[in-house]
Amino acid sequence: MLKYALEDFFHFLRVEKGLSDNTITSYQRDLTAYEKHLTQIGYNVWNEITRNDIMRFLYELKDSGKSTATISRHISSIRSFHQFLIRERIADTDPSLHIETPKKDRKLPDTLSQEEVDRLLSINTATPLSLRNKAMLELLYATGLRVSEMIGLKLEDLHLTMGFVQCMGKGSKERIVPLGDTARKTLEDYIQTARKELVKKNKQESALFLNQHGRPLSRQGFWKILKGLAIKADIHKTITPHTLRHSFATHLLENGADLRIVQEMLGHADISTTQIYTHVTKARLKDIYQSYHPRA
Repeated sequence: MLKYALEDFFHFLRVEKGLSDNTITSYQRDLTAYEKHLTQIGYNVWNEITRNDIMRFLYELKDSGKSTATISRHISSIRSFHQFLIRERIADTDPSLHIETPKKDRKLPDTLSQEEVDRLLSINTATPLSLRNKAMLELLYATGLRVSEMIGLKLEDLHLTMGFVQCMGKGSKERIVPLGDTARKTLEDYIQTARKELVKKNKQESALFLNQHGRPLSRQGFWKILKGLAIKADIHKTITPHTLRHSFATHLLENGADLRIVQEMLGHADISTTQIYTHVTKARLKDIYQSYHPRA
């Protein structure tokens, strides 16, 4: 019976590998469905299973509407199990050896419209903290920096006279990104007035953006600020710390920017990562067409 080897495998995961109950439950769910499929087509010995049998099972999962992520998880479970069968000499070959994991579906990033960006950036700057908030959002939208890159900036990384910011990206790769006039002017105002107020409590601090205690602003702190500003701007979309980065890239491409230039400014090592934004712009163009063309 096929299920006896499965029981041995689950025991191995629990006792020898020490996996959590949730992880083992996931294996059990995947492999029980796999065993049921094989039993239905007449197998009772694991050594007889072929690559085609596994592929047929995976196609059934796809036809039933399972997501790419779910199918990938099943493949991982099946691979682990067949490797166990080889180790235990229950089977001589591993039919899962050359089965490729499907590429994950690429979810289009959420972006803001130009009008939504304008609302989000319309911040009353009467207090040091509100001016800091406006400076942060203007910087993100003007440069497409990751939030981790922004909160890691030092005063010395800004070159406002020359109109660019120097940042350290993923893999410790340094890049230079130009600043627009609006962001540059807002940053100048922040540094000359608001930051001087905030840094009084911690005069040795070199971080560009500070919290109310004069210490570097955290990612969590920025996330909380952003959510509050989105509510004030009456924006009902799901906004994350990356939303302005996505909007920056999408709006550049919509207005004719070269993909390679956008790749450079975003700090993407591979242009295929940047190409996701071309899908966003095409999707938006389709929406506009459907909304406004009289015969759409």
